[in-house]
Amino acid sequence: MTKFMKAAIAEAELARDEGEVPVGAVVVLNGKIVGRGHNRVEALNDPTAHAEIIAITCACTFLSDQRLKDATLYVTLEPCPMCAGAIMLSRIKGCVYGTSDPIMGSLGSRYDIRRPELKVVGGVFSEECSNLLKEFFRDRRQEIV
Repeated sequence: MTKFMKAAIAEAELARDEGEVPVGAVVVLNGKIVGRGHNRVEALNDPTAHAEIIAITCACTFLSDQRLKDATLYVTLEPCPMCAGAIMLSRIKGCVYGTSDPIMGSLGSRYDIRRPELKVVGGVFSEECSNLLKEFFRDRRQEIV
């Protein structure tokens, strides 16, 4: 679990370095990363270009299958309603996330949009994931002033 969450954090750092909100995700199947993604909303001018969507799309393309039934998604921030929907539609079996999102979190914090069989683990590397977001938004506020 540690290795894969660290890979998601590395994706989040790429997002931060590109001026995006630092969220990263990886899809893991049979102990291997089959999809990676980080936020690309600003770069693509696309509000759906979240890390989870990109990682799921990448995994589906790599596997030539729209169903990821035995895969686990590792993501640095609890998924929003859109991303939780994509998790459900792709049949991912598990989601491990770093920090909770009390505003848009959709796997238990604010909303609970999931199939009963989806295994969810939250709080993995929570402090590290949370600090990436806090530092990013602190820096953004300082740029505005």
